Amino acid sequence: MSEVNIYPMQNRLLLLILLLFCIPVSYAERADREKPINIDADQVVVDDAKQISTFVGKVVFTQGTMVIRGDKIVVVQDKEGFKLGTAYGRTASFRQKREGLNEYVEGYAERIEYDTRADTVDFYVQARVKRSQDEVRGAHITYNSKTEIFQADSKSAASGDNTPKRVHAVLHPKPKTADATEVQPNKTGAQIIPAGQE
Repeated sequence: MSEVNIYPMQNRLLLLILLLFCIPVSYAERADREKPINIDADQVVVDDAKQISTFVGKVVFTQGTMVIRGDKIVVVQDKEGFKLGTAYGRTASFRQKREGLNEYVEGYAERIEYDTRADTVDFYVQARVKRSQDEVRGAHITYNSKTEIFQADSKSAASGDNTPKRVHAVLHPKPKTADATEVQPNKTGAQIIPAGQE
């Protein structure tokens, strides 16, 4: 009996799922990028020479509607003033409002990296990202807050975890909205016509 290679089909299915999940419908709150960064913690160590600040103990990193929480956050600033914040925790969390919608993108991982230059958030080790009812899990997930595109990997080279695993996604269909101009039958089978269309 010959063996059938199912991996190409799995790869195509995974790509299709990611493409469905990655279609940008709206953007992360645009005004967040213009807001100052506020960080609260139990302890802080600032190294001005290296432009590194380390915050420890129930750390809360806030910029507009974006909030990152962790046990420890290290912020490195480059020569142009862009920042790379790395949150550590069991688990660290991320939350940001979507532009023009009353909903949020939420993410969880043992390590979260936020890059202000690229407007990306990377989730490493037991990563999970939710948007509305949709959810993706993997070893490494990258979220671009400008485009709202996610990319999930089943293994994370940055964490040293090369064990074969799987990416898991749960995608819910969008709720159907009733068209107000449709003619709909009532319980007796007669048609109900919206006002003004008689």
